[in-house]
Amino acid sequence: MMNLVEEAIIYATIMHQGKVRKIKNIPFILHPLEVAQILATMTDDQETIVAGILHDIVEDTDGTIGEIETRFGKRVARLVDAETEPSFPDEEKEKSWQRRKELSLQKLKNSDDIGAKMLWLADKLANIRSLARSYSENGDNVWSLFHQSDPAMQRWYYRTAAEYLEMDLNKTGAYKELIKHINYIWPGTFGSEKARYRAYKEVSLEGCRLLGSGQKGEVYRYDDELVIKVFNRSNTYKDVEREIALSRKAFVLGVPTAISFGIVSVGKRYGAMYELLDADTLTTCIARNPSDLDYYAGVMASLARTIHASQAGEKDGFPDVRDRYREYIARGIARCDEKLAGRCLERLSRIPATNHLVHGDFHTNNVFLQNSEPLLIDMDRVARGDPIFELGDMYLYYCASPGEKGPEDIAPYLGLPCRICRQFFQLFIRHYLQTEDENRIREVTDKAAWLGNIRLINHYWKNGFPQKEARREVDILLSKTQKLLETLTEIP
Repeated sequence: MMNLVEEAIIYATIMHQGKVRKIKNIPFILHPLEVAQILATMTDDQETIVAGILHDIVEDTDGTIGEIETRFGKRVARLVDAETEPSFPDEEKEKSWQRRKELSLQKLKNSDDIGAKMLWLADKLANIRSLARSYSENGDNVWSLFHQSDPAMQRWYYRTAAEYLEMDLNKTGAYKELIKHINYIWPGTFGSEKARYRAYKEVSLEGCRLLGSGQKGEVYRYDDELVIKVFNRSNTYKDVEREIALSRKAFVLGVPTAISFGIVSVGKRYGAMYELLDADTLTTCIARNPSDLDYYAGVMASLARTIHASQAGEKDGFPDVRDRYREYIARGIARCDEKLAGRCLERLSRIPATNHLVHGDFHTNNVFLQNSEPLLIDMDRVARGDPIFELGDMYLYYCASPGEKGPEDIAPYLGLPCRICRQFFQLFIRHYLQTEDENRIREVTDKAAWLGNIRLINHYWKNGFPQKEARREVDILLSKTQKLLETLTEIP
């Protein structure tokens, strides 16, 4: 009696009969067999190996996921589906290439099945082996064989897939071979250490105290000396390395920031370790001593002025903060009201381009007090631009939520009562501007509110069309944004 692997080989051979590969015109069946062989170097899980044999059935034959499930079981079908690109039959494959790849990569990013990730790795390795051989013989002429002839886009696809696979599979020989081939075709894509053995230190946060959380992840006190920022699953090691690099650049320019000295793995997530002795977040300090709110607002304002006094040119590698807000408008307001989006973009273009540093995620969960001195973490959004954008980001965190039900509601990003957050922002603005002029304070607060609302509308659209109560809140924000836009003075 045949086992599942043998049955899959026969089925795939019949389904792929007569088909050949783009490169060298060899029989197509050799590719899924190579994928299965690569998988066998990583696992003895029969269902994963069978999925490797069958992974191109849906894309390249008239076979279906349903048929695979009937013959080989639900998990094999799920694994094949995880590696099957969506189909757009009414579009030419050249035109749909990027969209198909983006949707496929999203499947990989969201997958929790190690078998699916192994399957992706095995398929990409088999493909790039063939590509590298042809590239060595034909150079850039090889790209004419593909639906995507731009080598930069091909590089993007292979690099992104490798980044998503790194956490789970960086210790395998298959992963290291993939990196070597990528760097051969596109030199410098990855550092040479990625092709050698590299194991991130694995740490457990069981029993560790949560210090704060935000959009990128959470921060925990690991021991008396160390804190660990744990990044969300959507962040790759590239994101962590980029944040650490930006931290160092900002530190050189005079920003008091904590510098990470190592990347660790926390389960299936990346973490960055910081040496912060006897340090607590400013949020923790406020929660512990709310009567000192004015003092902490002063500390935060003084830190903000230090950041904004730092200057950076284009060569320093920090982006223009206006680009981030243009994206917020395009992804949020423009999907609700194109006319309002156009007016916001026009007003945005009138904000001067400056070289002031802005943190981009400036709130009390990202500021630690160590011996009464503030230190920043979470530096991945550091940019150049007018400080009003910093205040707009802060308005989002402290004041912008329209769904508040009562005075003791908790602000979602900070874990503090909304009334405390709004009071803190008002005190911060006074300290930051160093004025008691109510007209000046209101003028700056309105500008910050306009920018904060833009960002919050984008936030509601992040996971698709806002539904029911969320849509009502978006409508409230659109109305507020419209009114603010009509009354704003020039910025700054």
